[in-house]
Amino acid sequence: MVKVRKQEALDYHSQGRPGKIEVIPSKPYSSQRDLSLAYSPGVAEPCLRIAENPEDVYKYTAKGNLVAVISNGTAVLGLGNIGAEASKPVMEGKALLFKIFADIDVFDIEVDTTDTEEFIKTVKNIATTFGGINLEDIKAPEAFEIERRLKEELNIPVMHDDQHGTAIISSAGLLNALEISGKKIEDVKIVISGAGASAISCAKLYLSLGVRQTNIIMVDSKGVIKPSREKLPESKLLFANEVKANTLSEALEGADMLLGLSRGGLVNKEMVKKMGPHPIIFALANPDPEISYKDATDARPDALIATGRSDHPNQVNNVLGFPFIFRGALDVRATSINEEMKLAAVKAIASLAKETVPEEVNLAYNEKNLTFGKEYFIPKPLDFRLITAVAPAVAKAAMDSGVAKIQITNWNAYKEELSKRIGMDDKMVKSIMQRAKKDPKRVVFAEADNFKTLKAAQIVKDEGIAKPILLGKKKVIEALIEQYQLDLSDIPIFDPRSKAEEARRNKFGKFYYEKRQRRGVTLSEATKMMRERNYFGSAMVKLGEADALVSGLTRNYPDTLRPALQIIGKQDGLNKIAGMYVLITKKGPLFLADTTINYNPTAEELVEITLLTAQAVERFKIKPRIAMLSYSNFGSSQGEEAAKIAKAADILHQDHPKLIVDGELQANFALNKSLLQEIFPFTVLSKTGVNTLIFPNLSAGNIAYKLIQEMGSSDSIGPVLLGMKKPVHVLQLGSSVREIVNMIAIAVVDAQTREK
Repeated sequence: MVKVRKQEALDYHSQGRPGKIEVIPSKPYSSQRDLSLAYSPGVAEPCLRIAENPEDVYKYTAKGNLVAVISNGTAVLGLGNIGAEASKPVMEGKALLFKIFADIDVFDIEVDTTDTEEFIKTVKNIATTFGGINLEDIKAPEAFEIERRLKEELNIPVMHDDQHGTAIISSAGLLNALEISGKKIEDVKIVISGAGASAISCAKLYLSLGVRQTNIIMVDSKGVIKPSREKLPESKLLFANEVKANTLSEALEGADMLLGLSRGGLVNKEMVKKMGPHPIIFALANPDPEISYKDATDARPDALIATGRSDHPNQVNNVLGFPFIFRGALDVRATSINEEMKLAAVKAIASLAKETVPEEVNLAYNEKNLTFGKEYFIPKPLDFRLITAVAPAVAKAAMDSGVAKIQITNWNAYKEELSKRIGMDDKMVKSIMQRAKKDPKRVVFAEADNFKTLKAAQIVKDEGIAKPILLGKKKVIEALIEQYQLDLSDIPIFDPRSKAEEARRNKFGKFYYEKRQRRGVTLSEATKMMRERNYFGSAMVKLGEADALVSGLTRNYPDTLRPALQIIGKQDGLNKIAGMYVLITKKGPLFLADTTINYNPTAEELVEITLLTAQAVERFKIKPRIAMLSYSNFGSSQGEEAAKIAKAADILHQDHPKLIVDGELQANFALNKSLLQEIFPFTVLSKTGVNTLIFPNLSAGNIAYKLIQEMGSSDSIGPVLLGMKKPVHVLQLGSSVREIVNMIAIAVVDAQTREK
């Protein structure tokens, strides 16, 4: 699990624009004419059309892609009844997940009442604004009545995700676990620890799948729920069975499945040892499961185990369901989310786990080959196929069950549209992070006397991305750690100038002297140079005491690069190294090179830069589609620079025919596939589009990426240094902590790749 510190969480929510979401216009608004169309007088026309035909609201407004996330804050996460206003950060977080996973827009609404009727009335009165309603963090038993009434009285999809999200994902896991264990659903005996909204919903959905009601034992804080218990609410009475067992421990004797939706530590090894053969253990309490994954596997090596945690196999995570369920429901304008749609989602998620896992997903989790079995029977949250598997299944179930107002006829076109909706966005960054965590490497932080560097070190240490090595004055670093209350006590600190590092300095100096003695460097000078952190850090990487170096936050680029070049050097056979930036855009990652190293490369040098860049893009498991940029389009303008680009493109076509590359090409054409298809249909880029830009010189590349970075909303990673013998990556002056963390993850993956 990701370790989150209090101040870090507060900073994340408060820095810059407070909160996590904003409203962005989807139409032009720069001219007076635009504003007249957007508001008065132009807005009158769609208003009149909607008044004539209410269904036109979906045609002329954002209603069809707008969901309300609504709570009264009575059952927030693990925080309990903290009130409506305090629940707002959670609701904004849910809004963010809807957007990034399924491109659904959200307004979060916090209703300040605990009165059931008043809450229902409020939601009904505002429901006309939305295409769907996601109820969130409302305590039981009120949650049951609120959802039931709203589903009955509204004609848009309504779902209480706390109830149904876990039910849907755990049901998918149950189906697959039964298949692996060879058990029949009608025979399995299930013990449920917990009797809240989620537990009740899980049990109900299990009944729909074929579990027998008499085979379910539900246990709450008072023990096994039996019909004889007084004042049982209707929701619990449905699962009250007269059995011999009175306690959770007794109930687990011979049981086929434990579903934990209660609290950590309630179950021990001895209790699961009493379960039946090949037990199914879903310990879903967070952050601490009812029984730890290690204890469960130690006690029952034959068990099929799922938890709510990301650091173990088979995570039951609601994000596998709710974004895609609403996506499918909205796309057919469903009037509700019914049982058929939930079951369709269950089966789609279960089926996806049995399909061949794409290389991109394996790489995202640094797995060689995820295959269906006890270690993988629930899909991974970052599996990009979820939207095209679950949303169509839900949409079709809505159509088949008669709650869809519109029909989808071309399913292939619909799936393609779904893929385009989410683009790549930050999926590449997530993939890199996951890969780094699987095999973290030793990364030297050459500027550890800077708060941003130490903050980044804290994050990568906590998240298991890298093993930091800090360089700088020990007292200064320790003072900063204490000042900012960081937890880096177990991280090694080296001061290259200290007496304690004299032996290492001498060792590094001797190596450097032997490498550079014929370039005027004396042994004394070489040893003295090792007092400088970039030389010391580069030597650590070169001589195997570290795996990668990250520097440049407070130094000019050449001052950081020079030591690395002199000590580590270029890859064998290369004449040039290069710098590449990655811009994370809504349309996917965009790779830009060379943006930092080569002033005015020749055609032959541009070829080498292009090949280096293509190799780097392929390491991210993305096929490079390269445009060689110029002020000219395929000879439209004459000049030395245009001719240079054309020559480089010709060499690449001749020597590397499988590479998707063309030029010379102006930037607006390169980034506009439709324009390419219209004006230059002969180029391969008109069919493939472009994701990689090669600039004719340093001025063009450097100016372009800095303009894009400052004027756009894209995240950037870089500059990624290409062509070095070992991983060295140079930060921009003044990089943010987020950018430093991203660069460290790239450095780790770089080291992993070279090791293989």
